[in-house]
Amino acid sequence: MDKSIDKAVADLGRDIGEYIRQQRNTAKISLRQLAKLAGVSNPYLSQIERGLRKPSAEILQQIAKGLRISAEALYVEAGILEQRAGGALADAITTAPDLTERQKQVLLDVYESFRRENAANQPKPEE
Repeated sequence: MDKSIDKAVADLGRDIGEYIRQQRNTAKISLRQLAKLAGVSNPYLSQIERGLRKPSAEILQQIAKGLRISAEALYVEAGILEQRAGGALADAITTAPDLTERQKQVLLDVYESFRRENAANQPKPEE
């Protein structure tokens, strides 16, 4: 059973590393540039991307800042946070590279307010 737990943790490390690599490639940032922006060493960032190291929440926040994406998106990918309600649209907003953190938060807040309003206006099932 311990081996299955170890494998699950290793898979999480690979998943977050792959996600960071994808985001870095999408942003057209080199490994060296991202390491400098995030304040980590090139070898350490390379190890994260290859799934050999699982970064702390603080390091993920620094990487997110360097990538100009939501730290929340990285936390979800790393398994630190549970995914917010909203599914694909919320994911698209949080990972949109052309929006600021403030713009992303405003869009998510508006979206959530619409969801709450619609849920409140749903007819109650009769008992």
